[in-house]
Amino acid sequence: MLVGSGLGLSGMAAGMAGTHGLWLALSGALLLLVWLLAANLLLAKQHPVVPAVTPGAPDEAQIAHHLLLDASPTPLVLVAGRTVRTMNRAARRLFATDDRILPPPTPLFDRDATHLRHAGRNWRTDRVEVGDRSVVALIDIESEERTAEACASAEMIQVLGHEMLNGLVPIVSLAECGIVAAEARDENPGLLTEILTTLARRAEGLRRFTEAYRELARLPLPLRLIVSVEDMLNDLARLFASRWPDVRLSVDIEPGLWVEIDRDQMNQACWALLQNAVEAIELGDASSGMIDIRASMDDNVLTIEIRDNGPGVPPDRVRGIFRPFYTSKPSGSGIGLSLARQVMQAHGGTLTLISPSPAIFRARVPRACTSNDGVLADRV
Repeated sequence: MLVGSGLGLSGMAAGMAGTHGLWLALSGALLLLVWLLAANLLLAKQHPVVPAVTPGAPDEAQIAHHLLLDASPTPLVLVAGRTVRTMNRAARRLFATDDRILPPPTPLFDRDATHLRHAGRNWRTDRVEVGDRSVVALIDIESEERTAEACASAEMIQVLGHEMLNGLVPIVSLAECGIVAAEARDENPGLLTEILTTLARRAEGLRRFTEAYRELARLPLPLRLIVSVEDMLNDLARLFASRWPDVRLSVDIEPGLWVEIDRDQMNQACWALLQNAVEAIELGDASSGMIDIRASMDDNVLTIEIRDNGPGVPPDRVRGIFRPFYTSKPSGSGIGLSLARQVMQAHGGTLTLISPSPAIFRARVPRACTSNDGVLADRV
């Protein structure tokens, strides 16, 4: 009886923790559930008893099972043949039924379907096959997106507040020193000028940070046109050679690649990746610096890889490299990689670090146009 009650209470605790986003509490409740189930099985093996219940009455395990399902905030449905039934309270509330769902959403019968739209919301379908039946969990995509946006906003505010505070504290201190120096300028006439010069320099640094933040936060929507990847990367190579003549840049482009992108934004993203590679090389032996950039098309997806022979990304910094204003380089701004990833995401693509040493970044842009029709090319 105690084990069954514990199962029920643990299930309810897990449901409440999941609803309120208390992930640590959710993990603890789930671990307790596993322990209680194991203990229940062990007791059943050691002391088998015939339950004194009336025929057809649910036992403790069934009650705990139903309590756990009902406490889950994720709608669960059972698909059997052409019939779909609700499995918990969240599903009954979503489909406004106590049992069968009529009419059932068509994507629930498609084992390859991953999404459906119902009640004006988009849902991701996570499916588990149990024989000829399927248990489908419906994940609220919009809720996930809101949670991700809230986390990103909180992180951005934290970074912004940290950087602003770091910039303002010395400015306030210098201003106070300037007041003291102004009152005693006869004793040291050059001190006030020195303080004001330092003050101006720190204020300028804070202004540059604010401009960089505004640039990152106001990335416009891509203006897509048909672009030759070869022309775009060759132009970047010429600019690179004039900017960093001592670093060798190798360009390998699959011929005949045409994509529908915002060329200015993509140039900016690729340039940020190249600059990041140069800054990494400068941490080592810059005289032997080499950067490779490769572009290819696979399954109608443009892939651009940039690698360098620098010291690589330290393991403890891999997770933070795309974070805004995060940098480990003396001359880095912490903007380039974050901005490059935003550009790729705005194009429906991705930017990932596929190897920390040697550092290899891979940008992928889907729905690329493979046509090199002259009329389309004239639009560039």
